[in-house]
Amino acid sequence: MEKRLKGVCFGEILFDFFLEHKKIGGAPLNVASRLNSLGGDISMVSAVGNDANGEKLVDYLNGVGVKTNTIQVKENYGTGVVNVILNEKGNASYDISYPAAWDKIEASQLSTKVVEEADFFVYGSLSSRDSVSNNTLKGLLKVAKYSIFDVNLRVPHYTKSNVLELLHAADFIKFNDDELHEICQDLNSGKKSLEQNILFIAEKTNTKTICVTLGSHGAVLYCNGKFYHNCGFKVNVVDTVGSGDSFLASLIIKLLNGEDPQHAVNFASAIGAIVAQNEGANPVITATEINSFLVGFEPKKQQIVN
Repeated sequence: MEKRLKGVCFGEILFDFFLEHKKIGGAPLNVASRLNSLGGDISMVSAVGNDANGEKLVDYLNGVGVKTNTIQVKENYGTGVVNVILNEKGNASYDISYPAAWDKIEASQLSTKVVEEADFFVYGSLSSRDSVSNNTLKGLLKVAKYSIFDVNLRVPHYTKSNVLELLHAADFIKFNDDELHEICQDLNSGKKSLEQNILFIAEKTNTKTICVTLGSHGAVLYCNGKFYHNCGFKVNVVDTVGSGDSFLASLIIKLLNGEDPQHAVNFASAIGAIVAQNEGANPVITATEINSFLVGFEPKKQQIVN
């Protein structure tokens, strides 16, 4: 039986505005929501404005069981919004408003206590674009037991030096393939293959668990000296918003419960694919749907790294 893991997600909670509608979003919120649906005991450290959108976000998180007592309400800053543009393949680009309430997350004794008591702490690069939230994040990283960095690069909202500092603070790093390529170029890795660059980052940052998502082609997981692969699941993509967030949440739950890494990456890839074939970042997913993706799936043989 899986342990009910206690976790904290830090950073942006907001509304994604599409052409004709808006959806609740923000990578940390999406991760928190999926973690909780998979049995986690999750708290959200963030900030909203004193406005209707902020109330709706807090109500949503309360409704899905995520603890909200560490979400601050800002009088002088509005709740975050993002304009999402989808291309013909359903892939998203983002126009992210600044400043937003979540840029001004202040340090507090309550947030520090919640992070100290948690099994894991999830953070990304976007939430460190402003010095206020950045300083709070770095303080919380000092007390976290196990830190998970969802790299999540969003131009122009990051600096190379800050991303490198956040990489070094992590016990577990999740990239997409473009992010891995960009960071390895910045660090002059000189490596050609995906696996070589993963090993380069692992050595550079002293990180034992690294995952790289490959869109429709699945994912590669490096865990304790071994590589595990999933080649992806064929689905009709509606939009990719939140797919990587649900993938990460699923991977966290499985790996931190001590499950076989190959099963963990297969399970996470199935969840990510199901999200991609639905509209929005947080569709309800049933056990039947997950099982239908995994039944008969033959994982690739794991590769042992000497």
